[in-house]
Amino acid sequence: MYALFVTAKTNDIDPPAWPADALARLPGMPLSRLHELLRWHCKTREATTAAVT
Repeated sequence: MYALFVTAKTNDIDPPAWPADALARLPGMPLSRLHELLRWHCKTREATTAAVT
């Protein structure tokens, strides 16, 4: 668990927010898109969401 939070922090991601977001999105996520929930893709997803809105 520590390694997950350290890696998230290293990638400039809020450590408590990342697992909360990933777990909230997990039930509706198809298997082919599970890689989007990984912490190193989190920043890309946030930037994409900000660019769309």
